[in-house]
Amino acid sequence: MNTNFYIPPSAHLQDVIHSIWQVEQITSFQTEYIIPKGVIEVIFNFSSGVPIPAQLQGKQYTLSQCFINGFNTAPVQLQLPEHHVFFGVVFQPMAIKKIFKTPASEFSDIAVDVTGLDPSFHSLWHQLAEQDHFNNRVAVLCQWMERKLFDWQPQEKLINQFLYASNQHDLPVKVLADTICYSPRHLSRKLVETTGMNTEEILLYKKYLHALHLMHHTNLSLTEISYQSHFSDQSHFIKSFKAYTHMTPGEYKQNKGLVKGHLYEDVR
Repeated sequence: MNTNFYIPPSAHLQDVIHSIWQVEQITSFQTEYIIPKGVIEVIFNFSSGVPIPAQLQGKQYTLSQCFINGFNTAPVQLQLPEHHVFFGVVFQPMAIKKIFKTPASEFSDIAVDVTGLDPSFHSLWHQLAEQDHFNNRVAVLCQWMERKLFDWQPQEKLINQFLYASNQHDLPVKVLADTICYSPRHLSRKLVETTGMNTEEILLYKKYLHALHLMHHTNLSLTEISYQSHFSDQSHFIKSFKAYTHMTPGEYKQNKGLVKGHLYEDVR
């Protein structure tokens, strides 16, 4: 597997793009499970025109050459071709509405063809496909995005920071609202519009994401992870984790690979 990762250096791009990645591999596995990762991303599929079936929330999809998906609350199942190339752009959550005139919550638990939302992405796909190196694709993508200017409110940037922070899962609602300079009710409306989850739901979601982070970056036991992620008890941790991933924390920990949130099975 060849993987690449890039974080834009300029503040202008960082307001819109969190990170850019690419995965290219020849795999012996037929099935990939991607559990919720708490991001919104546009993925460009350069897998030689091979249709890639996907299943999410019981619905069947065939992934387009350029699709958007994010803030999932259930796993995605992919049927992988032997050789595949994905180029992904993780957008700041509040940027999605500015780019597509549609809030990010509209893309939760579904995969939507981006070219139907913005035809310019069709041309962008071809520009990226013409490049034979990750760095060249990053340059094309960043140049394309630099031409788009957006006005930002301070609270929008704070919401972006909160949603992608690996901590802040343990804040009381009132404290979080004061931190972002919104009333609790207005903050909840903004979070529902952006993620499909209200403040209490997103705080639980971030507890799950924090636990997932600890599984990959520490040697803590599941009991310790449950405590550090501020679940009320071990039972609450297991129930919440299983609701998002359809597996227990122990099952995930036993089968996890190097890439957080990705599991493979069904050898060819």
